[in-house]
Amino acid sequence: MKKIGVVLSGSGVNDGTEIHEATLTLLFLDKAEVEIVCMAPDIEQYDLIDHLSGQEIKNQKRNVLKESARIARGELKDMAQVKSSDIDGIIFPGGYGAAKNLCNFAVKGIDCKVNQEVEKIIRKMHQESKPMGFICIAPVLAAKVLGEFHPQLTIGNDPDTAEKIKKMGGEHIVCEVKGVAVDRKNKIVSTPAYMIGPTISKIAEGIEKLVNKVLELA
Repeated sequence: MKKIGVVLSGSGVNDGTEIHEATLTLLFLDKAEVEIVCMAPDIEQYDLIDHLSGQEIKNQKRNVLKESARIARGELKDMAQVKSSDIDGIIFPGGYGAAKNLCNFAVKGIDCKVNQEVEKIIRKMHQESKPMGFICIAPVLAAKVLGEFHPQLTIGNDPDTAEKIKKMGGEHIVCEVKGVAVDRKNKIVSTPAYMIGPTISKIAEGIEKLVNKVLELA
């Protein structure tokens, strides 16, 4: 049975993992009858957002690993305990957590730094020619870590983010919400999801294709 890692970055689109994207990823992996290995870094969140008002909540701190456990129903691992040899592929759902907690792209743009454990597993998976899937804003992680290999990636059609991906070394592919960009050389699959939206049924089509392509390449 194939083992596929799913990297979470908290719980909630504005400060963590986009829950629809994560849930759909888990659903399609489960339908494919593979073993799912959820993981997250054991670090403090960049910020905490009230998802009703959209305002930042001051003077409170939350942990990415603990918040991610809400989505994984408690079944997840600290990324520091996961090796590339433990899994056959890996998928990164989006949400601002991918750009705030897994890296600081949301703040620093092309000068961002990627979390040490996240960078380590992306590099190792690439070195071992194992497939990786990046959803929504998460492709910026691949661009930053693997820019020297010029990965083909999509975040949909946003010109500003696409230009930043290019500046980090990636090749941006314009893609509709139901589609995927497949870089066979680097074994990277990406889909826009809520970078385009607008609804869960639309993003589901792209995420299902991404999951199936990652499994095909594994």
